[in-house]
Amino acid sequence: MMKVVLKLEYLDEKVKQKVMKKVSVAEGVDSISIDSDKKLTVTGNVDPVELVSKVKKLCHTEILSVGPAKEPEKKKDEPKKEDDKKGDDKKKLEAAAIKAYPAPVYYQYQQPNQHYPTPVPARYHHYHSMEEDPTSCVIC
Repeated sequence: MMKVVLKLEYLDEKVKQKVMKKVSVAEGVDSISIDSDKKLTVTGNVDPVELVSKVKKLCHTEILSVGPAKEPEKKKDEPKKEDDKKGDDKKKLEAAAIKAYPAPVYYQYQQPNQHYPTPVPARYHHYHSMEEDPTSCVIC
């Protein structure tokens, strides 16, 4: 049993439904869920590469995690050190910076200039005359 978490980037609910259909048909899938953060969680005996190859045809897909279906039990909370608090502060600042300046989203099937058609290269014809080719044989 594997648990695969994928991050999806889609715009419509229609794409979400298509993703659910594609994944549900995959062999070995036990359960499927999509969070509000657009994270697709699939559990079962399934190949993560196969899932991504099916879903990437519909929307941009990233693998977040692959692991066992059951999460290991956590031990008792140990008292945190002061160094850990400094690390947590840095992580919070990095997360705030990422939210303030998000990376641009590029879609796989987006064309750069949709208003201008791609120019068709001109076909060049080359004609040979008998005066230009000294090795040609002419019977007169």
